[in-house]
Amino acid sequence: MSAHDAANPLLDFSDLPRFGSIRPEHITPAIDTLLAKARTAVERAADPATPGTWRDVVEALEDGTEGLGRAWGVINHLTAVADTPALRTAHGENLPRVTEFWSSLGQNLALYDKYKSIANGAEYAGLSAARKKILENELRGFRLGGAELPESEKPRFAAIQERQAALGKAFSDHVLDATNAFARYVENETELAGLPDDVKDAAREAASKDGKSGWKFTLHFPSYFPVLQYADNRALREAMYKANVTRASELAPEYGAGEADWDNTAIITEQLALRHEEAQMLGFANYAEVSLEPKMAESPAQVLGFLEDLARRARPYAEKDWAELTAFAAQEFGLTTLEPWDVTYVSEKLRQRQYAFSENEVRQYFPQPKVLEGLFRVASTLFGVTIRPDTAEVWHPDVRFFRIENSAGELVAQFYLDLYAREGKRGGAWMDDARARKRLGDGGLQTPVAYLTCNFPAPVNGKPALFTHDDVITLFHEFGHGLHHMLTQVEDAGVSGINGVEWDAVELPSQFMENFCWEWDVLTHMTAHAETGAPLPRPLFDKMVAARNFQSGLMMLRQIVFSDFDMRLHADFDPNGPQTVLALSRETNDRLHVLPQAPFSRWPNTFSHIFAGGYAAGYYSYKWAEVLSADAYAAFEEAARRTGTVLDAQIGARYRDEILAVGGSRQAIDSFKAFRGRAPTVDALLRHSGMAA
Repeated sequence: MSAHDAANPLLDFSDLPRFGSIRPEHITPAIDTLLAKARTAVERAADPATPGTWRDVVEALEDGTEGLGRAWGVINHLTAVADTPALRTAHGENLPRVTEFWSSLGQNLALYDKYKSIANGAEYAGLSAARKKILENELRGFRLGGAELPESEKPRFAAIQERQAALGKAFSDHVLDATNAFARYVENETELAGLPDDVKDAAREAASKDGKSGWKFTLHFPSYFPVLQYADNRALREAMYKANVTRASELAPEYGAGEADWDNTAIITEQLALRHEEAQMLGFANYAEVSLEPKMAESPAQVLGFLEDLARRARPYAEKDWAELTAFAAQEFGLTTLEPWDVTYVSEKLRQRQYAFSENEVRQYFPQPKVLEGLFRVASTLFGVTIRPDTAEVWHPDVRFFRIENSAGELVAQFYLDLYAREGKRGGAWMDDARARKRLGDGGLQTPVAYLTCNFPAPVNGKPALFTHDDVITLFHEFGHGLHHMLTQVEDAGVSGINGVEWDAVELPSQFMENFCWEWDVLTHMTAHAETGAPLPRPLFDKMVAARNFQSGLMMLRQIVFSDFDMRLHADFDPNGPQTVLALSRETNDRLHVLPQAPFSRWPNTFSHIFAGGYAAGYYSYKWAEVLSADAYAAFEEAARRTGTVLDAQIGARYRDEILAVGGSRQAIDSFKAFRGRAPTVDALLRHSGMAA
């Protein structure tokens, strides 16, 4: 490495990323160096003179390309959590180069032949199960990457991959820009009637930062959603709602939610056309079939049947929810027509009427420090680990860093925790891997590192942030993903942690962890009132449990609409046909849901999961994996009937060993069966959703 390269923090893989030193101008030189190294590794591995062995091909290729993957992961992460114009430009300039490299790798027929020679050679029988799984995955990856295409078609296939990467980035950028662009300033406090004090405090602080008086509201979730939930001012709710559902569409300028240049409609159409062309080139009927190749589900028809069955079971409950809500709205508020911007507000009032508590009342018991303490207690009790604060360079002062140790005090993993919403940070919540667990060539062990990212309300006036119970559930969800990545015992990076896990099973550990947020034994140790320090009262907890399935029918149908729309969009929708994507979204909602869709709603234009996040023809995974996660959690409920607590260390150890530790080294269904001793059933999900017969 040259002296110039040595000074580039993106080329330093000796330990954790040097976030305090990374600048946009480091990106291109680093990618230059890492692409050159990766290409050399590919050429050497594909060379006819190179023996077709695991060490000379698979290990050598992994060593030669890992740096590129890790550095590009850091760059991608920064664009998601600390976006700036300079960073976005540097990322955009290098995205085609990186995409082209990975596309060419998947199309390399000589390399494909080397992998086939290993799979068919004498060495194969002696490989571990994990390495055999890596070979299986890689061979499938070559087929889906176009390695078997005629040479004349490979340039077009590569161009499709590059264009899709660019479109996905543009889609995400437009959503972020549209979200950041909107601001609603309120000068008269009487217009804020119904809003909790801490929400108003945050809005006042936001306005003050802009040098303005009054209160500022944005489309970032911690600012937007409380308005929909609590604001008595119907006009304010309407303005916020319309701005939110028209983001990144042709209607956005009309509602103050951004520029016409950020309209994602054309991007969606082009993406769908490219995905269909890719599928046809690979010999599939549609892109949904391509997407399902590495997943548990066997066909689009099976997925659609699964969704239709859930919709059939949920619909009576959803119809009851809707009838109850509309009757309440007419009786209590004189609303003969319940508009979309009324639904969340009236639902909150109905919840308070039925269960005599509000979300804001509950929120006072979930200060951030106490929530983390309770989360770590669950992980420590179940999985035999200790979680401690650690030090590392971070990308924002709010970010914290932790280490996980085993019972012997040895380092198991580390993770960054970025909890709060802010400008320049993509919305939503996610886990991503910063580094995978693997055994190094010198015999040392590289421990895994994860990013855990959320968008909760930040602390105001020097007080700890307060979380809603839904926020707590989200945090447990993302930590479940993190545990899947960090508690793996597999030492081959290709299938350690979340790597190599079927996409429709990857939500199992995350949704599994959500269940603990409903357990008294957990909440008593993770709640403390913001003013008094008192733990959550049992009567309030009982009300929360009673309300757990409040409008569960409506919520399930909402997820099924998203999932069905996604699958049909990629299975039988013609992007060049007479029907538009918007029309399909309306038809799907009308067919499956009981709530009408607003005529101005453009929700597909911000559906980042499928247009910028890797869930294309895969959004159903949330419901699919929820069957697995609910059934897995039922084992802890069964243990609780014997021991008195779901925090059963014996069951936790078995779950850790059979689900988390094995990562992607075997089929997800085999891991589930190893833990439960049988195939999964839908019974636990229906019971948890209040829909059991």
